[in-house]
Amino acid sequence: MARRAVWLLELLTCGGVLACSRAPAAPATTPAPSAEAPPLQREPDAVPTLPSPPPTLRNDTADVLHGVRVEDPYRWLEPTPAPEVQRWVAEQSAYSRGLLDALPTQAALTQRFTEILYLDAVSAPEVRGGQHFFTRRLKTKEKSLLMVQPEGGAERVLIDPNTMSDDGSVSMGDWFVSWDGKKVAYARRENNADEATLFVRDVASGTDSAVDVISGAKYAGPSWTPDSSGFYYEWLPSGPDIPVSERPGRTELRYHALGSDPKQDPLVFPSTLDPKTFLFGGVSRDGRWLFLGVQHGWNRTDLYVRDARKARAPVQLLAPEKSAELGTDERVAHYARALGFQPFVVGEDALFRTEWWDGAFYVRTNHGAPNYRVYKVKPGHFDLKDWTEIVPESEAKLDGASVVGKRLVLSYLKNAASHVEVRDLDGKPLRTIALPGVGSTGGVMGDPDRDEAYFSFTSFTVPNQIYKTSIERGTTELWSEIELPIDTRNMVAEQTWYTSKDGTRVSMFVVHNAGIELDGSHPTLLYGYGGFNIDMTPSFSALAAVWLERGGVYAVPNLRGGGEYGEAWHRAGMGTNKQNVFDDFHAAAQHLVTLGYTRPEKLAIYGGSNGGLLVGAAMTQHPEAYGAVVCGVPLLDMVRYPLFGSGKTWIAEYGSPENPEEFAALYAYSPYHHVQAGAKYPPLLMMAADSDDRVDPMHARKFTAAVQWAEGAGAPGAERRPALFRVEENAGHGGGDMVKKRVASSTDIVAFLLDQIGR
Repeated sequence: MARRAVWLLELLTCGGVLACSRAPAAPATTPAPSAEAPPLQREPDAVPTLPSPPPTLRNDTADVLHGVRVEDPYRWLEPTPAPEVQRWVAEQSAYSRGLLDALPTQAALTQRFTEILYLDAVSAPEVRGGQHFFTRRLKTKEKSLLMVQPEGGAERVLIDPNTMSDDGSVSMGDWFVSWDGKKVAYARRENNADEATLFVRDVASGTDSAVDVISGAKYAGPSWTPDSSGFYYEWLPSGPDIPVSERPGRTELRYHALGSDPKQDPLVFPSTLDPKTFLFGGVSRDGRWLFLGVQHGWNRTDLYVRDARKARAPVQLLAPEKSAELGTDERVAHYARALGFQPFVVGEDALFRTEWWDGAFYVRTNHGAPNYRVYKVKPGHFDLKDWTEIVPESEAKLDGASVVGKRLVLSYLKNAASHVEVRDLDGKPLRTIALPGVGSTGGVMGDPDRDEAYFSFTSFTVPNQIYKTSIERGTTELWSEIELPIDTRNMVAEQTWYTSKDGTRVSMFVVHNAGIELDGSHPTLLYGYGGFNIDMTPSFSALAAVWLERGGVYAVPNLRGGGEYGEAWHRAGMGTNKQNVFDDFHAAAQHLVTLGYTRPEKLAIYGGSNGGLLVGAAMTQHPEAYGAVVCGVPLLDMVRYPLFGSGKTWIAEYGSPENPEEFAALYAYSPYHHVQAGAKYPPLLMMAADSDDRVDPMHARKFTAAVQWAEGAGAPGAERRPALFRVEENAGHGGGDMVKKRVASSTDIVAFLLDQIGR
């Protein structure tokens, strides 16, 4: 249950972390590795004159909100399907493509990223019914394969997403194996968007059921029953009568029996009707407990449980007028009582993740403990005062806790790097699991009754490796490693600390080649996120590795709003405290200059999603501090963000424009509203995705238009800096899942940055 809740939040979050070795796989022929490339310098006359971008209509649209006139001159760029918007996108894309394709480093970078990103790799396996299930990337494939391997037998392909569509536009999403290992429920996604359809594949025959096809699976995480005869899942309706921004609040918990008509799947728990909440649920492995969770943003979890062995009457829905009288908490409580759910923990301003094993619930929470702790809870003793603390809070953040091999496995973050401990089920320390160095694990994967477990490890200098460990004996061995045509022995990763505007100490990782001189001469890429409790920990990045090969420096700060230092750190950078995140980022940039790594004109910044908001705020608040900006799938209009995509789910994180105090904070930093005429903004590469159904591309369109206007677009002979709009086709919020798309996007980013600051 704990793993599924985390999975759901990762799907729902306004996430966009710079990926490293997680991409799929490659074309039939892969060029041989090239010799070590010298730093690529800008060729001064490669693009001698910057042509004017296509003109964009600017009008006088405005609103008065809480007594403030809020101008919105590019509101007409909001509706994606509108013909005039599609024309604008096509013209801007052609303009940007022409400039990007002309950059002198394109060919060399394409070859280098092809060498690095097309590779062989596997994921950590899940063991079900005596078989191992894992994904495999191949150099000759664009997308990862789902494999199955019987104990002691040969592996075979179970699902090949490369064959799902001729143009690669259909992707395999998350997959969930039944406990007996005979079935796999998996998601198919058009254009790698969040919207999905569930299918069920028979493992023995390798064929999909023609009956078990479930639409509305955008948030679905199937939870299999112990006998593998069916699963509970989250279902999301759609239709013209449901506004996109309201859809998250319509999520229902349903049950599907294999072989039955999904349209007749019984309703287990109705929707909250509150788009600011996430409804999720599932059943314990032994079938004893049915869990129900309501997530309020990234700050609070309400949990309910009921005995899943007892039959319940069908759900009787409230009359619409009666339902309208109730608030979210009242509505959920009403249905919980009617359907036999007991409140486990409700109404506490904290996060809770629970797992049931051998007669007890194990709960990881930040309730009264910003760095988290673990309780052991007996059935029926759900009052907080009756809980038994078995792992107290420590100075390190407890990032995860699960029962594996009849032991409690704890994953900590110490100064934003992983540390793993094994304890008995009463919290007594037994041992640590040795890691290869300072880096990150993806958590220990295993079952409560199985000694064998697996974990991934990566660092800034080590691509993702898979290790096998014995929980009982404590032995660990390398199970699978990635071999890349990169010599990382010359790469150095260091952690430094600096002081933000309000005196807060912030950590930052800096990666560079050994022996560089601190003379301020190095092109530097500063990557940030700072939000949604997301940890920015050491992770290998192909883009960063290529950047270092070209003589660059790569830096990742642990900004407030993230989760590296617990919930207090998160809350210090959310809501009306969001400006702290931008101040932390600007202080990181100043620190890199002070240390002598770089200087402002050679410092580029990059962020995606919430990180796109970060770099948008950075360039509008301190345009003089940066030499170039890469902004990916961002939020940038913070006044209208709840009206689009999954926007209302983020109100708990950012605040609501309908609240006067929160509006004031949002409007004060909203990047779109702070683009000023005549300001000299750093060169901008905007990275958008045409099928992004999480963060609406309207943010990217409106901001790009505003920056082009500010740069004097359309004025013949005027000096201007580029503001380019790059759109990824057949791609969702996470981009396209074909390796060739990652090669192309990585090439464009590095080529653009080298052209702007690599001189």
